[in-house]
Amino acid sequence: MKSLLRAVFCALLLVAGAVSAPFAGPALAAQVTAPAPGAGGGAETWTPPLSTRGRYIVDAQGNRFRLSSGNWDGAQGSWNGSGDRNDPATHHSGQNAHGIPIGLDRVPLPTLVADFRALGLNSIRLPFSNEMLRDSAAVPDAAVAANPALRGRTPLQVYDAVVAALTGAGFAVILNNHTVTTRWCCGLDGNERWNSGRSTAQWADDWVLLARRYRDNPRVVGADLYNEVRRDVFDDPNWGLGDNHDWHAAAQEAADRILTEANPNLLIVVEGINWFGLPVDGFPHGRPTLTPVRTLSHTLVASNKLVYSAHFYGYTGPRHSGATGIGETSDLRYQDMTAAELEQTLYDQAFFVSAETGAHFTAPVWISEFGIGADETGAAPRTWFDRLTGYLTRSDADFAYWPLAGWSTDAQGNPGGDSWALLRYDAAGRRSGVLDPGDWRTARWSPLATTPGRTGPVPATPAWYQLTTDHRDHNASLSTRATGDWDSGARKAVCPDGARLAGLAHTGGRGLCTTSDLRAPTGGHTVVRDERYVPAGGDWATGYTKFQCPGGQFLIGYSLRGERVSAALCAPARTALPGGGRTLWFDRGDNRPPGGPGGDFGYGNYKGQCLPTEYAAGIAFTTRAATRPSPAALLCRPLPGPDALQDGVRG
Repeated sequence: MKSLLRAVFCALLLVAGAVSAPFAGPALAAQVTAPAPGAGGGAETWTPPLSTRGRYIVDAQGNRFRLSSGNWDGAQGSWNGSGDRNDPATHHSGQNAHGIPIGLDRVPLPTLVADFRALGLNSIRLPFSNEMLRDSAAVPDAAVAANPALRGRTPLQVYDAVVAALTGAGFAVILNNHTVTTRWCCGLDGNERWNSGRSTAQWADDWVLLARRYRDNPRVVGADLYNEVRRDVFDDPNWGLGDNHDWHAAAQEAADRILTEANPNLLIVVEGINWFGLPVDGFPHGRPTLTPVRTLSHTLVASNKLVYSAHFYGYTGPRHSGATGIGETSDLRYQDMTAAELEQTLYDQAFFVSAETGAHFTAPVWISEFGIGADETGAAPRTWFDRLTGYLTRSDADFAYWPLAGWSTDAQGNPGGDSWALLRYDAAGRRSGVLDPGDWRTARWSPLATTPGRTGPVPATPAWYQLTTDHRDHNASLSTRATGDWDSGARKAVCPDGARLAGLAHTGGRGLCTTSDLRAPTGGHTVVRDERYVPAGGDWATGYTKFQCPGGQFLIGYSLRGERVSAALCAPARTALPGGGRTLWFDRGDNRPPGGPGGDFGYGNYKGQCLPTEYAAGIAFTTRAATRPSPAALLCRPLPGPDALQDGVRG
């Protein structure tokens, strides 16, 4: 939230009429076709691709890779939205980025990259706009004055060169869809949501094409799906309502398309919701960030690729817009909190996701934006920055400062530019900032950038995944997807490949999976719609309909028609499976293992869950009148041999 949200919320109270239509350019397919240059020439200190293990990001060798990042902005746009685009005064901090990363007019690209390395960074969050992808006009020569080899290139081609330079120097690059139109974020600017002025499918199309563009560059490691999802004039975004403003569902859709159609190696970064409601005392409003993840998380088709992210700035708050005057409420800003209040708030809004291991929502958390001005003199903002950077250091968090680069003078040499930038350059390319004496932030930045966190191998541990059929299918298995629709017309949920079904909710349609290598490498699956596999004398839920897996198979999915169980999906095991087992009822209360491994996967509903030493082999339900036909019991059987203790650690 680089621009104070006061502009957004003042406008919410004062503006009448619709937001202007975003840029509509030529078809992206005609623009995004050339492959990006591959990585090379950089020191090999980590091995791509990146993935996740619990709360940590790891490289291909399983070693922890902490995202120590900066935001190199500019390609997302700098124009404030009114006035002559060619007038620097109409751009953020007087800096006309010309739709490309800041600083290329003043400093050679290799020098910029070397300065970023000197900051102690290993990764760059690189914003872009969808308009940039379609802009076929060459950037002005003045925009790349210090890099004459980039003259005559389009903004996307300049972006290509920046990606190649960063990855060639060994940096990891995370692509960030920051805006729809190439203008400064974050007001009433047509950039409020991923689908402002377009459909979710069109947004996902853009992502697929861009991810394909860089798929041969292994150091392009991530797709940060969209920046600071927030309210526009008329509507709020939501997390899980199933409508056109459902950010949870849109992120799931785009992520699965990127991983299946473009590049299965990318990390998928999902930010929480940045604002809902009107900032008026007495009216609902706030900044939920990642709080909804506790009850509704994401399970992707590549289950070890999910990273959650959040932004924190001192002048905003969990219910404060950041405005002063109109649009300001009596709610606390982050910088007004005590140290204890701030830490608790950070935990509640974001850090619980990584701190609470062994839950369906457990994932790395990347604080992908925070920052403050070099010219800040206020005691409260400075104290907030001390406390935040200290918390990030102590919690060994992944982070990205905003912004990385900016100007220190205007074109005439007068003081100007963005005082928040870690590194600032004058018109002659001379540098100032946290690498040089006199910047008060250096004493706070250095410990964050240099204090060693966890390094080395991160062992695999059991992971848990939530399935939801709230509004649509949730088939997280590539193997099952390849076989087509296994229960047409029903809402279907299937565990990711390398996982088995561990639990079900009595109502609400949600399920829980856990990592497992129990599945045979070949053999397909079995759709069970009746009791044909219940052996004579083996009635484990008398009076109930039982969908039981054939011998040697275990549950990986289920389907519903309304509330009624429609089918069970079973997969063959790689080894003989024990029979017998027990009936686990959950139609009249929760019935889960002590400690609830996996977390509350069906919040507000009764849930049943087999023990970690068991596998699920059947679902029972009833169709009696005046009784819900939803899942009522599971058949839980012991895992075979050593798998009873170790199966969940694999995968």
